Amino acid sequence: MWSSRSGVVKLAIAIIIGLTLLKIAVGVMTGSLSILAQALDSFLDLFAVGVTFLAMHIAVKPADWEHPFGHGKVEYIAAIAQAVFIFGAGGGVIYSAVLRIAGEAEVAMTEAGMGVMLVSIIASVFLSRRLLKVSRELDSAALQANAHNIATDVYSAAAVLVGLLAVRLTGLSIIDPIIAIIVALLILKVAYDVLKRAFGGLIDVKLPEEEERIIRECITEHFGELVGFHELRTRKSGNQRYADLHVVMPRGTSVEDAHRLCDHLEEDIARKLRHTSMTIHVEPCGSECAQCPVTCGPDGHARP
Repeated sequence: MWSSRSGVVKLAIAIIIGLTLLKIAVGVMTGSLSILAQALDSFLDLFAVGVTFLAMHIAVKPADWEHPFGHGKVEYIAAIAQAVFIFGAGGGVIYSAVLRIAGEAEVAMTEAGMGVMLVSIIASVFLSRRLLKVSRELDSAALQANAHNIATDVYSAAAVLVGLLAVRLTGLSIIDPIIAIIVALLILKVAYDVLKRAFGGLIDVKLPEEEERIIRECITEHFGELVGFHELRTRKSGNQRYADLHVVMPRGTSVEDAHRLCDHLEEDIARKLRHTSMTIHVEPCGSECAQCPVTCGPDGHARP
């Protein structure tokens, strides 16, 4: 039930709505700005999950005539919109905290605040782990970003919990807006990370080194049939990977044999890296036979 794309998103929405309403109620009741900052953080999580769900619905559409490379980059555009919104919200919390410090407002009923923070920590740990598990199974960058985003709520909620405990023990209400500023800075850090990942996808940052290593290994396994390769380029759009490269074939290789080997390479790479689309350009070898890993016969064909 919670292992599908839509199922885990519905679970996230239900949990986050509950936490947001609970934090708002307790924040207003206690007068704690740090709890209200946590409520804002949870609302941002809800906004992020909603935008992610909409973006993923568009991103999974197959390629069409106008979008031959698919719609995967919609996820990155949605992430940028989230980041801009989060930056503004974080700045608003800091502004309110500064005003609260100047006004010296009191915080009451700290026990209720500590209770709701404890509930938030438990719920955030459960939800972030579930989202991360499903994101890995579906290879979804958007769900993975949401998982890491919600995981940060654990640390910010823990900071609020410690701050409320300090207010309870010392009676110094000024601790509350200071903790709110710390939470806001964590919110801004999340926004920065989301923005960085999104721009990386829009400007076609290459695949991680581990994934490029898998592609290289798949090719080098066939060095008895091909001479070498170069010009490897990779990128990612949503959960779809793209790679293109040049492979060098023995000069006497037929078009049919070259095509067969390229098909085999594409299938091998796609089996080890899901959702990978390959473009392979075939070139004949030069005359550097002394450095060539292929043994050719008099006709120029590779010997088995």
